[in-house]
Amino acid sequence: MKKKLYDDSWMYILLLTTLIILTESIKGYTFKLLGYDISFSIVLIPLIFIISNFITKKYSYKKTIFAISISTLCLILYLFIMCFAIGKEFIITDIIGDIGAYLAAQLINLILCTFLIYNTKPNAILIFSTYLLSLIIFYMVYTLVYLNTMLLDNYWQIYLISMGIDGLICIPLSIVDRFIKLGR
Repeated sequence: MKKKLYDDSWMYILLLTTLIILTESIKGYTFKLLGYDISFSIVLIPLIFIISNFITKKYSYKKTIFAISISTLCLILYLFIMCFAIGKEFIITDIIGDIGAYLAAQLINLILCTFLIYNTKPNAILIFSTYLLSLIIFYMVYTLVYLNTMLLDNYWQIYLISMGIDGLICIPLSIVDRFIKLGR
């Protein structure tokens, strides 16, 4: 007699979607560090990657693609509803940088996570490197869309501070990610 497996991946898809919307919502709020304004959303970006890695390890590559797609569509829908609610015109080009950066970084993270699952033993250093590369891709694509921000005097200082903060957050996440067991 076969046991029916309960698929609870929808909870993690909902969590990923919530984190994406929260990241987008608080990106305008900043805190001062070393005299520079840093967005609060940089704290949540590494958490997005560990959730997608968890979905990949516990469920499958297909579920992660589905989760990324759902979270992207929900983000667009959320931004559309918020623009309608506050009476602002919805312009898709305003969010292309965020969505493009998210999709590119998730693609790199997903490819590297899948490679590590099938070709290596769990190693915190390789997982940490995957997180850092995904963050670099995220910030690169985001910057390419908003290229004029590179001309600001303090852009590179803010970039390095953000990468440093995210790197510190990724250290414990890499250790936790190492202990996630493969699912089905």
